[in-house]
Amino acid sequence: MSRAMAPIDFRANAQRVPATMPAAVQKATTRFLGTRAALVDLLGQELWQTLRQAGHDLRLHAITHLDHYLEQAEREVVKAGGQVHWARDAAEANRIVLDIAREHGVRLAVKSKSMVTEEIGLNHALEGAGIRVLETDLGEYIVQLLGVGPAHIVVPAFHLSKEEIADLFRTKLGVEALAEAQQLTQIARLRLREEFLAADMGISGGNFLVAETGTVVLVTNEGNGRMCTTVPPLHVAVVGIDKVVPDWESLTVLLKLLARSATGQKLSCYTSFITGPARTKGDTGPGEYHLVLLDNGRSRILETPETRETLLCIRCGACLNICPVYNTVGGYAYGWPISGPTGAIFGTQILGTKVAGGLPFASTLCGACNDICPVKIPITEILLRLRRRVVEGDEQEGPMGPTMARTGAKMGALALGTPWLYRLGSRLLKVAQAPFRRDGWLAKLPPPLNRWTMVRPFPAFAADFRTWWRARSREGPRSH
Repeated sequence: MSRAMAPIDFRANAQRVPATMPAAVQKATTRFLGTRAALVDLLGQELWQTLRQAGHDLRLHAITHLDHYLEQAEREVVKAGGQVHWARDAAEANRIVLDIAREHGVRLAVKSKSMVTEEIGLNHALEGAGIRVLETDLGEYIVQLLGVGPAHIVVPAFHLSKEEIADLFRTKLGVEALAEAQQLTQIARLRLREEFLAADMGISGGNFLVAETGTVVLVTNEGNGRMCTTVPPLHVAVVGIDKVVPDWESLTVLLKLLARSATGQKLSCYTSFITGPARTKGDTGPGEYHLVLLDNGRSRILETPETRETLLCIRCGACLNICPVYNTVGGYAYGWPISGPTGAIFGTQILGTKVAGGLPFASTLCGACNDICPVKIPITEILLRLRRRVVEGDEQEGPMGPTMARTGAKMGALALGTPWLYRLGSRLLKVAQAPFRRDGWLAKLPPPLNRWTMVRPFPAFAADFRTWWRARSREGPRSH
């Protein structure tokens, strides 16, 4: 991020989530998971698992040969008439885009939905320089009017009801709108059409970058992506260096995985391929095309074998849809635009543990995200690695784990490793739990243990574990 960020307090953010958020989120994610499951069943589990493994292998090959494929992509973009810029971090990427905008006297920029530009805070950088920036994806347009960021990396405004959007349009656009999806969409379409025609610059991200031809691939379900990249005379695409894929054959596999995992479609409504500017006056497309390749910590992630598979992510959002934590608190609790399990592993490494050290702990480690990930990222393993990094610290930032957590871990290790202390603790716990025990459960515990019992009861301590285990062993194996 180009702007300094305060530490993300996931717990405090989660407590501020509107009461209506969980139900709205769960309704939408259940629908996405259902449509995804139907398409996977149509393919058959054997073929789907083969595709997942192929996707994993292709992405891993690409990031481990990143230098080769990025250089190839640069050559092809230049050959096609485009210009390539390399950005080490968010500040440099924003400066590059701002310099291009100033050079062309840009007053209005229209944007296709892009998580990488959310990552670097591009809108704020351009607006700070007096350039108006308009989000044109319907969901992004709605949350921009609302003054907040996306609540989901694929469907930014899915937590809002039609009634809330109608009220927003009345307040912000001055129009009378019924709480009816088609009418609300038509209002936005008419407003945005004028802006597309007036825009001086179009901005996009990129789902993939095909090294073989230097082609940026945009996967959308709305026509705004093509309007942003063809109608304005200038197009700037900001793409993370991790998005490169070797060739079109690799892209074919990844597109099959992306659409099915993201929205339960065989293919998105619009899959756009952008290879440089328009060649002749008769061609569709901008007169000038710039590709900004963003690092922003990705090289550092790549250097760490234990967490480098973070970079395999294709931003499908499936891990958000299935995550019990995300479904309980929604996207805003994560404190930055990329939320859910993928946001937790990516954000901690991009933002650093001082800012995002709480995100690896925003997980039950149930493993559902591992099972659903279309490119088989071992998310829970990476979360555990990052938890350890937070508690123990790294060379750059030092230990960042809460003092209570570190002290508690040391005390727990001492108690479990000292037999007489363990036996004494077991007896004391049986006595101490008496005021809280109800039918074999501890429903309400004092702080800090109440963080658990706020959402679920804790099983009562029945007996010394070793005594219990010896008794169970004497009973012999049980039949089921």
